Amino acid sequence: MSTTLTSVKIYPAIDLNKGRCVRLQQGEAALETVFYEDPGEPAGLWKDAGAEWVHVVDLQGAFEGTPRNKMAISRILDAGMQVQVGGGIRGVEIVKEYLKLGVSRVIIGTRACEDPEFIRDLVAEFGDQIVVGIDAKNGMVRTKGWVEESNLAVADMVEVMNEIGVSNIIYTDISTDGMLKGPNLLAQEEMLKLSSADIIASGGVSSYEDVANLAGLAERYPNLDGVIIGMALYEGRVELADLTRDFGG
Repeated sequence: MSTTLTSVKIYPAIDLNKGRCVRLQQGEAALETVFYEDPGEPAGLWKDAGAEWVHVVDLQGAFEGTPRNKMAISRILDAGMQVQVGGGIRGVEIVKEYLKLGVSRVIIGTRACEDPEFIRDLVAEFGDQIVVGIDAKNGMVRTKGWVEESNLAVADMVEVMNEIGVSNIIYTDISTDGMLKGPNLLAQEEMLKLSSADIIASGGVSSYEDVANLAGLAERYPNLDGVIIGMALYEGRVELADLTRDFGG
């Protein structure tokens, strides 16, 4: 494999439910697979494989509207990587709790869609520690753990986030997430064109080649910050050490 492609960060993903490391297909709670009882275990593995960041989603928090897995997140932090966390973060006090806990970046999804002024206030206070998560299907934003479709088009939401000055956006194409059929490159490219923020691409990565294809976008769009890898890691379809060696930590 070539090692001359543009560097992008690799974000291994840990999804939490009831303190365990799980994965869902397309965000469906009924389609859950438990991979580790202790989420600190995969975090340690990912660090050993060269990852510098880990992407954590509190699925219970996303569905219920309030964080439910702080103890599990503490276990992940013990591995010694930088951690970004999302799921059910709807108030400034929760943001402060996570940052005090040692989380590097906090991801706001549903409330970013519903209340852009909340994001404006957070960015003013916390700067690039605030990440906006945009989860979409067919060009429309989904909220509350992907359960609800909003009336907001992705392009319209990005325009508002550009005006606010958001530093980082995680863009997840729900139709590909957990399906291991490859990322939606056209959707990710459109996001890169629309956004002035750095973009972390999420959804559908199933192979080394998928990461290479996304990294290829970074040659034209330098605001592609990184790629989130989930199910492909847990099923052994990619080796994280290969990705961190060839693309970045």
